[in-house]
Amino acid sequence: MADIKCTHCGTMGLQAGFVRDSGQSAMGFASWVEGELERGIFGGAKLMGRQKWEIDAYRCPSCHHLELFAGRPS
Repeated sequence: MADIKCTHCGTMGLQAGFVRDSGQSAMGFASWVEGELERGIFGGAKLMGRQKWEIDAYRCPSCHHLELFAGRPS
């Protein structure tokens, strides 16, 4: 994306991509969940009633730094 600047080295024009989630019952992409991590009785994260956002990921072509943004509700 031409208008995003790398916060690590200052290069303009980051490459769009996504963070893959291949865990059990995953939808194929990762999401950001509002609030501190709380675990249920079986060790998984408690998600009920919490806002979830899709993660937009961009990689710097110069230094390979990743920039992540919680772009929209999922």
